[in-house]
Amino acid sequence: MGGTIARRDFLKTAGAGALTGAGLGMAAPRALASGDAGMSGNAANRPRLLAGCCAYSYRLALQHGQMTMEEFILKAVELKLDAVDMTVYFLKSTDPEYLENLRHLAYRNAVVFSGAACGSSLVQADPDKRASVLTEIKQWIDVTDRLGASHLRVFAGKLPKGVALKDATNWVVDGLNTVKDYAGAKGIMLGMEDHSGVTQSADVCLEIMHRVNSPYVGINLDITHFIPTATEDPYAQIKACLPYATVSHIREKFDDGTPIDMDRVWKMYAEAGHKGYMSIEYEGDTRNGDEPAETGVPKLAAKVRELCRKYSSV
Repeated sequence: MGGTIARRDFLKTAGAGALTGAGLGMAAPRALASGDAGMSGNAANRPRLLAGCCAYSYRLALQHGQMTMEEFILKAVELKLDAVDMTVYFLKSTDPEYLENLRHLAYRNAVVFSGAACGSSLVQADPDKRASVLTEIKQWIDVTDRLGASHLRVFAGKLPKGVALKDATNWVVDGLNTVKDYAGAKGIMLGMEDHSGVTQSADVCLEIMHRVNSPYVGINLDITHFIPTATEDPYAQIKACLPYATVSHIREKFDDGTPIDMDRVWKMYAEAGHKGYMSIEYEGDTRNGDEPAETGVPKLAAKVRELCRKYSSV
């Protein structure tokens, strides 16, 4: 950890104290953004887990022109999913007319956009590059708004060689603080993904959330990426981040190839009263013997739908 704050101590003292002083509790950012604050006790604790799919799941077909984003939206209807996550790498254009046509097609087919996902990474050693990334994120916020979605996934990024984790964490905090009001003014939640790199630790994710302290910034919770520590396995880290979870990305294996106990994960979400989309992000690689997306995604979709029916209130 280098010279970073002892993160558990930070969360117990500075984080809790700062949020209490601001009139916010630990789960306040997610609660305020989702409207839970005005609910009765029973409604606030009632899980709403909805099945979705990221466009990234069909990345090969989308990259090679075998599928369009319009066809991906219709695929969600075929798979009986509630929502799709519009990975922006595969958008044909960001022209308003194209984005509005996608939005209209989704509406006509009763498919919700659970969000959009860009690849912008906040950890950049070059100050000019950090400034450029913030401009990119604002542009993707505008695209998300034009699509009619309310969530944009961003990355922290990988730790550059020779850079301390403390400095990289500070860059993420500074970056999110710079763009959070721009997103909030449009009613858009920014979800920082716990992706490979700086944010593969729940402690780092939670420190960032406490320091940014905004109802419009949360954790795009990918259940596969946390690195086990001596005291916390990936399940404990998922649970620790649930109060800040926005959209969740779902696969069946952790990064090391270990199968995920999906029932255990859904039960944790339900016990937390989580409300959100459980969005498939299929990583099947046929070179490793995995099924292609054409068959692998429908099978995973069936499991996700079943688990949502089992643990959700809807």
